[in-house]
Amino acid sequence: MSGLKTSQVVDVQVRNRGQVPDGAAVYAQEKVLAAISHVSEPVLAAQVKLTQAVNTSANRPATAQAVVDVNGRPVRAHVAATTMLEAVDLLQERLTARLARARRHGSRGLHGNSPHTQEWWDGRGREHRPPRHHLPTEERRIMRHKSFSLTHQTPEDAVIDLEAMDYDFWVFTDLVSGHDSVVYRDVRTGRHRLASLGPLGQECEVDGLLSVSTAPVPTSSVAEAVSRLHLTGLPFVFFNDTATGRGSVLYHRYDGHYGLITPCR
Repeated sequence: MSGLKTSQVVDVQVRNRGQVPDGAAVYAQEKVLAAISHVSEPVLAAQVKLTQAVNTSANRPATAQAVVDVNGRPVRAHVAATTMLEAVDLLQERLTARLARARRHGSRGLHGNSPHTQEWWDGRGREHRPPRHHLPTEERRIMRHKSFSLTHQTPEDAVIDLEAMDYDFWVFTDLVSGHDSVVYRDVRTGRHRLASLGPLGQECEVDGLLSVSTAPVPTSSVAEAVSRLHLTGLPFVFFNDTATGRGSVLYHRYDGHYGLITPCR
């Protein structure tokens, strides 16, 4: 650890799933330590998960995921590759970039010297992500249901969290209006978009930070959201749940099933 630019010592925890090659865990520890060596803030924890798919016919059977707690704020990267060592190398690259962006934007917001949030966009789309396993529609189930208190924050801060966590979307409650909302990245343009259960005011559009969706958020049951997700082919659906009156998200999981995010009542 003598190569670290900071004096902190971080115990990088690595979990293996599947037939992960010998030495991959140690290699991942070294690469993650190299990525966090540029972080000046305290790194409270670092966790890595290496997964080797059982299906050897998969194009990218090796996946690597890392979550680093930087002074209480998580930063995440998730990648896939043909071999595990290649996946770990790509993980270091992605994690280093996200740590740098989180540090830069965390200190000065998204404005900085650029009027747009596109500096987050690296032009690579979703190609670094693990491929989604295809399941017939009749076999898909909601395999994960997350329910928690949504963070009250501005859309700008929600975009920072979205990119730091390397997610497709980020659900939050708008700090000013109190409406459940979601931010996500348009994979075609790299621009960030915002949808909300209610009006948020004009500041987002005026600043040019976000493209605000003008289409009304659908009000539906979870079952109807499943049908909408299937028909549209979108990675997720944000909807006003008729059972709770709150904004919820139904999304595709990498295993081919669905996940559901609902706010606590």
